[in-house]
Amino acid sequence: MVRSSAHIGEDGAVTSASQRPDGPIPAPRLIATDLDGTLLRDDKSVSPRTVAALAAAEEAGIEVFFVTGRPARWMDVVADHVHGHGLAICANGAAVVDLHAGREFVQVRALPRNAALSVVEALRAAAPGTSFAVELTTGINYEPDYPPFFKDPGARLATAEELLHEATDESAAPVLKLLAHHPEITPDEFLALARSAAGEYASITRSSPTSLLEISGHGVSKASTLALCCAERGITPDEVVAFGDMPNDVEMLSWAGTSYAMGNAHPDVITAASGRTVANNEDGVALVIERILAERLARHQA
Repeated sequence: MVRSSAHIGEDGAVTSASQRPDGPIPAPRLIATDLDGTLLRDDKSVSPRTVAALAAAEEAGIEVFFVTGRPARWMDVVADHVHGHGLAICANGAAVVDLHAGREFVQVRALPRNAALSVVEALRAAAPGTSFAVELTTGINYEPDYPPFFKDPGARLATAEELLHEATDESAAPVLKLLAHHPEITPDEFLALARSAAGEYASITRSSPTSLLEISGHGVSKASTLALCCAERGITPDEVVAFGDMPNDVEMLSWAGTSYAMGNAHPDVITAASGRTVANNEDGVALVIERILAERLARHQA
């Protein structure tokens, strides 16, 4: 592997390949890519090179799925770059949305409110000082002490218990994720603690450089929802290439037949992936797609 300058990730230094990605280059039917820290640059833009690579992949008959922890309402940044089916997997697998139809929900894999309440109770006991937010199909509500990451002026402020004890009839909006933040425990320590204390109730992961956990229904993950979408299309894991950078990508990268950790990836992601590419700011996803398409063309011309 040709090595270049070191990139500093949230958990220390990692070395990024600047010229060629590590790992096998398959002939995939589907590309699954995370967004923040992976497809998007740090300024949250999609580079012209990446836009061109995504379009070229779709033109070559390779489906592209954006698979993200973002809620549907934050998908405008890539809405113009999804082709063909128009679908994206959001909220760490809790929702499949149609970006061609105004982010309409196609599938929802909700977190049961009673399970969310059990997580809240367990984390309040195991990690005093934890604050919570509740991500619904209709938006987000949060506790007064929850940090002002992206405050929504239409959000309701109340304790998590009050927010989750709302009516549970068919008119109640499904819960996509419970978010938990701690002001002192380090991110990986908080994740390990939460999984130990509350892992029996829900799936717990993280994608933020802060101590912010993302909690979904039991068995709900990027990997499990991507597997469902692929099964509907008759696509096997061996026909999927996946990209990611954070712990919420680990299951997806392990499931896909071929996977790439970004040059800026968390150590657990590097361990899970079958290959590595360059950092998000160096268009690491585009670099691999370009190589896939070049090698496919070479095989056809041989």
